[in-house]
Amino acid sequence: QVQLVESGGGLVQPGGSLRLSCAASGFTFSSVAMKWYRQAPGKEREWVASISTTGRNTLYADSTKGRFTISRDNAKNTVYLQMNILKSEDTAVYYCYADSSSLKYWGLGTQVTVSS
Repeated sequence: QVQLVESGGGLVQPGGSLRLSCAASGFTFSSVAMKWYRQAPGKEREWVASISTTGRNTLYADSTKGRFTISRDNAKNTVYLQMNILKSEDTAVYYCYADSSSLKYWGLGTQVTVSS
């Protein structure tokens, strides 16, 4: 069955970096665009970044542009989110999302906490 498993979250100080991974299985990963979303306590889930099937095209939310980088390795069925210059407002549960015409699927999320 379809699975998306996020990892790499944790506690980091402001200004620090983390790299999130999302391992996919149960579908043809290279045919599906992937996205990262996040949800902070008491707030709605918000889109963070998207990447096309080949990885050539990426998009970012204004709040993360220039600090976050989305990438993918189709040989490893994995999508990544490199997060740099982290701020307290980046604290959230981060989710990966598989998005195609025939597949809409969420991972369970990984917690990122930015605090001194």
